[in-house]
Amino acid sequence: MNLQRAYYLLAAFYSLLPLIGLIAIFSGGGTPFAAAHLIVGALAVIGLWGYILKRGFMNPRMWQPLALVLAAMAVGQLLVIFTMPVSNVALTWMLTSSIFSVMLVIVLFHYGKRDQPLWATPQEADAAQQLTVLLDSASPLSAVHCEGEQENSVNVTKIGDHYHAKVIRRGRNGQETFERRFQHPETLVFFLEKFASVSVQDFRQPATS
Repeated sequence: MNLQRAYYLLAAFYSLLPLIGLIAIFSGGGTPFAAAHLIVGALAVIGLWGYILKRGFMNPRMWQPLALVLAAMAVGQLLVIFTMPVSNVALTWMLTSSIFSVMLVIVLFHYGKRDQPLWATPQEADAAQQLTVLLDSASPLSAVHCEGEQENSVNVTKIGDHYHAKVIRRGRNGQETFERRFQHPETLVFFLEKFASVSVQDFRQPATS
């Protein structure tokens, strides 16, 4: 059995847990918080499959907060178990969900990092390939985008395995400068288009004297 197949089996096992919980609820074995557990657990399983398949599901900004919710729920349940008397049914639910939440918390936290190719659209992936070719042939690259009184200038360089972007935005209210580093060109393309309105076609090599 290779590692990828083991991941598939693990995800399939986690996928069964919400179904088992749903059956338990209809059988009268649930707790007042069982529905919340099932909803959060089902979302976590979707994130687990996305992580394993390397595909972006839903919005990347939701997964790390969901990981924090799972962690808080697990810690809260353990505190209840050790500080309050609980029924056997509640104890089973709490222990099971807390134990199986540990791996999901780790996976979802990593899955929610925006600097990954899996969150790129096909257009961003194509643009990232073009930008990589440009940077391999000439670095740094610069671009300017003007719209009305707003002017955005961008300078992009590749340093080792990382991509560095410096953005200067000038407008009626003054000037602001910010810099970002990325591991993947797809994320760099997303950042430049969203925060500087600059596309790959706008780049040129700075003139040298």
